[in-house]
Amino acid sequence: MSIELTILGNSSATPTLNRFPSAQYLNMLDHHMLIDCGEGTQMQMRRYKIKKSKIKHVFISHVHGDHILGLPGMIFSMNLNSREEPLHIYGPQNVFDLLDLFIKSSDTHLRFEIVKHITQDQRPEVLLENTVLKVTSFPLYHRVPTTGFVFEEQARLRRINVDACEKAHIPFTYYTDLKRGKDYVSADGKTVIENEKLTYYTGDPVAYAYCSDTQYDERILPHIKGVDLLYHESTFLHEKLERAIETMHTTALQAGMIAQKAQVRKLLIGHFSSRYDDLDVLLQEAKTQFEHTEIAAEGKTFVLD
Repeated sequence: MSIELTILGNSSATPTLNRFPSAQYLNMLDHHMLIDCGEGTQMQMRRYKIKKSKIKHVFISHVHGDHILGLPGMIFSMNLNSREEPLHIYGPQNVFDLLDLFIKSSDTHLRFEIVKHITQDQRPEVLLENTVLKVTSFPLYHRVPTTGFVFEEQARLRRINVDACEKAHIPFTYYTDLKRGKDYVSADGKTVIENEKLTYYTGDPVAYAYCSDTQYDERILPHIKGVDLLYHESTFLHEKLERAIETMHTTALQAGMIAQKAQVRKLLIGHFSSRYDDLDVLLQEAKTQFEHTEIAAEGKTFVLD
């Protein structure tokens, strides 16, 4: 199963002629998730052939318009398309207050349930966990309550070495335990075979961290340390540091500093001010602090491996 991140929007505050506000689609181990839902998200999903019907979970970082204004429209479209499967939405209470107002004011009767998961911005919190993945929120530092998210794979199952198991006459009923890393112990306890001799290593689990609007703040470092891929907002060049401080945003240089201090494998920068037509200048500034940086380019899919 693949882990793929597709960028739907990388602009801040207002759309531009060729960039949309924040939204990302994450297909992680067959869990189809939307991260933020700025204006135009539906259009971008159609452009990049992502089906709304696949989305099961929506994570909203905060209630600023460039992160939520696409959500009511997407819900109404899902309803018009006769969706029946519940939609899980994770976000602060006022996200649901706004949705309830839209639904009530438009006299809309949803055919599907919106399952509300109310987040808080004071401490880390596990929002979703099952046998294959875990999603955790953590505080960011912006003008309104804001959370980041870490999407991480649970420990990977090992792959059975069928030839070795057959040669050792391992009963099929032991295969599940072997996949989970346990050694083989016969029923009478006399035979013990190490797991590594009966299975194949399938790689370390991977993690993706999403840091939307936030000022530069090293308190986030423990939550994102060592992730394989970090998305961090980079609204301004560092020459606009005063403006970044005023609006509680981050510069590209500061995003690179965060990535370097957190010892991540790769950094994606986005949430760019509409004042920048040439995004390469932001990329080059971030690279002065962290070489393994890329633009979160709209339409590009990043594979986590």
